[in-house]
Amino acid sequence: MAQDTTGSRAKIEYVIFDMDGLLIDSERVYTDVTNELLAPYGKEMTWDIKAGLMGKPEREAAAHLLSFFPDLPPSFTIDYYLQARRELQDQRWPSVQPLPGALKLVQHLHRHKVPIALATGSQRRNFELKSSHLGALFDCFEGRVVCADDGLVRPGRGKPHPDIFLVAAERFLKRKVGTGKIGEDHISQEEAAERAKGLVFEDAIPGVQAAKRAGMQVVWVPDPNLLSIGGEAAPVAETPDLMLRSLEEFVPQEWGLPPYDS
Repeated sequence: MAQDTTGSRAKIEYVIFDMDGLLIDSERVYTDVTNELLAPYGKEMTWDIKAGLMGKPEREAAAHLLSFFPDLPPSFTIDYYLQARRELQDQRWPSVQPLPGALKLVQHLHRHKVPIALATGSQRRNFELKSSHLGALFDCFEGRVVCADDGLVRPGRGKPHPDIFLVAAERFLKRKVGTGKIGEDHISQEEAAERAKGLVFEDAIPGVQAAKRAGMQVVWVPDPNLLSIGGEAAPVAETPDLMLRSLEEFVPQEWGLPPYDS
């Protein structure tokens, strides 16, 4: 069921998507692989733990995870975990599939020439592994993809900082959005207005916060497991403009976008 948290709609001119857990069912792989590694020690990453990892940079998320298990052996370091996880994930990325509604929405926007880009916290190598077999979905972006390690976002400025969405809009969609958090003195009225024409789709709270700090509209599509535990709250000023349980619920014309073909 869709939930409108603002009661109003902005007219959208461009759209930016997150990837993991929004367009593709990759969060399931992260969960399964992590629990395979923890199982020999009698540990499990439950959803209340996972909720605090979502949207965070890789090493920060790993450190947060391991903080819940201080009695793991000394050999179970962040570096060991990330390497072991990568090896298992690499075997599974080529079979990951789109989530409901993702292909329909992205192809629809592409077909109607709505400018779209992808802004993901994934490393470029992982993006390639996750996307190379899903050309029907990812070819629609025509290379307009920002990954965490592309050198376009400064270290330490991942989500919830707004940088990745601003880079996607400015560099790939040619929007004059400037830099910095919305409300900062150096941002012009023209840049603020240009930001407000953008719509971001996210599944994680840090991504929602990043989009709102960028001054863009945001649709939150959280994992049902996240909702079942009460989720992770954002400050009131950074709440999403719309919450959906699936991309299938999105109604493009409500945002001034072309309606789906009947």
